[in-house]
Amino acid sequence: MYSQSTYRSKLYRDYRAIEPGEWRKLVHFYEANETEIRGLDFDEYFELMNAYTNALFEIGAWQRHLLMADAVIEASIQENVQEFHGEDVFQYMLFRKAASCFQLLELERTEYILRELLRINPDHADASLFLKKCLRTMRPWLVRQTRAAAILLFFVAAALVLVQIFVVRNFYEHLEAIVDRLWWGTLGLGAVVLALGEALHHWRCEREVENFLRVVRKRRLSRFQ
Repeated sequence: MYSQSTYRSKLYRDYRAIEPGEWRKLVHFYEANETEIRGLDFDEYFELMNAYTNALFEIGAWQRHLLMADAVIEASIQENVQEFHGEDVFQYMLFRKAASCFQLLELERTEYILRELLRINPDHADASLFLKKCLRTMRPWLVRQTRAAAILLFFVAAALVLVQIFVVRNFYEHLEAIVDRLWWGTLGLGAVVLALGEALHHWRCEREVENFLRVVRKRRLSRFQ
């Protein structure tokens, strides 16, 4: 952990005067004074850079946040800053990097970052939940196919309803009960196919993450034996 000086520069005091939650004001302050901020003592510089990075995340500047998160991680490694304000710097920044990638729809990159974070800390509950969400969002072949099949069945059910209204009721009234059951059955089958596809995909994502965590924990355990 780096040592903190008791002296505080005017620039740092101006930063501390910004009200908590005024993210855009903080971003403007940092960008207007970036050259001077880089010349501060490391502890002040690191705090301002960290605050600016978090502010970018809060205002939804995902691309800029990714760049600054890498800078914070690099600085923390170079200066051996493991914790900052009670948070593990590396893990905190990795998680938020994954969130920014997710917002940018860079799902494969999101998955990669979350897996790296879980290799570092397999007990990171938020990361494991996020990885499951990411895998579900990626929608593999099975989900696409079951959704397509369900939509097709819904269209068939709708077509049967039209046939019942305009043809069966006018010319084949004795078949109306059969057609009625047929379109209801087709509609129900479509709903079942859709639900089963989503449920199976959800289960497969859950199982994939749990299996991944099991392997990570096993490898970590073997290192200490």
